[in-house]
Amino acid sequence: MASRNPARHVLTDWRPEDPAFWSTQGKPIARRNLWISIPNLLLAFAVWMVWSMVVAKLKLVGFKFGTEELFWLTALPALSGATLRIFYSFMVPILGGRLWTTLTTLSLLVPAIGIGLAVQDPHTPYTTFVVLALLCGLGGGNFASSMSNISFFFPKAEKGNALALNAGFGNLGVSVMQFLVPVVVGLSLFAPLAGAPQTAVDHGVKTAISLQNAGFVWVPFILVAGALAWFGMNDIASARASFSEQAVVFKRKHNWVICWLYLGTFGSFIGFSAAFPLLMKTLFPSAHAMQLVFLGPLVGAASRALTGWVSDKFGGQKVTHWVFIALAAGVLAVLHSVGGFGAAPYFPLFFASFMWLFLCTGVGNASTFQMIPAIVRADMPRLMPLGEPAARLKASEMESAAIVGFSSAIGAFGGFFIPLAFGNSMKATGGPSTALFVFLAFYLSCVAVNWAFYARKSSLLHAPQPASNLEVVA
Repeated sequence: MASRNPARHVLTDWRPEDPAFWSTQGKPIARRNLWISIPNLLLAFAVWMVWSMVVAKLKLVGFKFGTEELFWLTALPALSGATLRIFYSFMVPILGGRLWTTLTTLSLLVPAIGIGLAVQDPHTPYTTFVVLALLCGLGGGNFASSMSNISFFFPKAEKGNALALNAGFGNLGVSVMQFLVPVVVGLSLFAPLAGAPQTAVDHGVKTAISLQNAGFVWVPFILVAGALAWFGMNDIASARASFSEQAVVFKRKHNWVICWLYLGTFGSFIGFSAAFPLLMKTLFPSAHAMQLVFLGPLVGAASRALTGWVSDKFGGQKVTHWVFIALAAGVLAVLHSVGGFGAAPYFPLFFASFMWLFLCTGVGNASTFQMIPAIVRADMPRLMPLGEPAARLKASEMESAAIVGFSSAIGAFGGFFIPLAFGNSMKATGGPSTALFVFLAFYLSCVAVNWAFYARKSSLLHAPQPASNLEVVA
């Protein structure tokens, strides 16, 4: 029986790999924790990336920041979020998923309220916006701990799908935010308590907007989600581990290889999500398509949530191989659309090419995470040659969760480098082509790395496992 002593929310008997336990007791508990985790993670992504939409409108309401300064503001949330993920990835086994989810969700109130206050005064100094941009990274850190937490609840046969749902619907927060913010800034929500509307001037046309609503709109949802986490989630006693026990992954070669690949998939997703609105507004100011930017993150999140089965069927390493080839092709298309090969800039191709890039990043996010438990289990016989199957299984679960969290931290740095690369390219050359050529070279390096370590037939994932380890790797 799933005992909950000494505390109601602590699961002291948790055996998801036991079919009888899982079907009678484990599955309902795991699913409840997953469906509470998802809205908490969705809000984290929304607050993390809300700055990308706010920045695109600052000039319209009277702020005098330059293009390079604006690209820096879109990059900083990713920098702080990625850095926080390094710490967050180890916190669930230390403090428990229930407490940590509640605390990290409620921390989103700080940037949400701060943004709502700061954008109302065009004289607010740039340094204040830098601090707020960094505070938005509190949302970015949540992904590492959320994924690590959910990984403990599900058996390995269902772990990939559970992680894909948590991550995919969590990533959807970017799209929800980019759809919702343009709507709420045009409404008089929270007035007059939240402040008076501002006058926005776009191509000589004046309109009244309430940019503060981009921050304030999340406050009630954060409070509800935090309460759901506190009253509805569980801690797993057997998932407790110290930092030193988890830190063994820093010695694992495959941890760093996965980090490189995930930087190419999730780093691209979050980086393009942050840069796309401002890049489109800068390169194609007459397109009037800002209301469509939410489609990119929507495509990326949906493809992540819905294509996990592809990796399960064909192998994550094979899917990842073709994802990076497709990303390279997508970058070539973007280059052509912005005049990188001498043709005139063409907005429809630019927009379609970015949708393709978002689609591929979502598929790649799912495929790289699908690879992690398979890689760790396949490497356990070498790491623990004398270990019993049960000991290997427990070690692989702990290391897989740690690698999931840590690789998500490294991958999130893409959200910093991509907007910064676009900003520097625009400043140096007047266009994004230099940055795009750098991305192209990186994607080709990911093709080579994935093939060398995982996709070729003599790699770890194709090596036969010893019979004594069948229980672990089945």
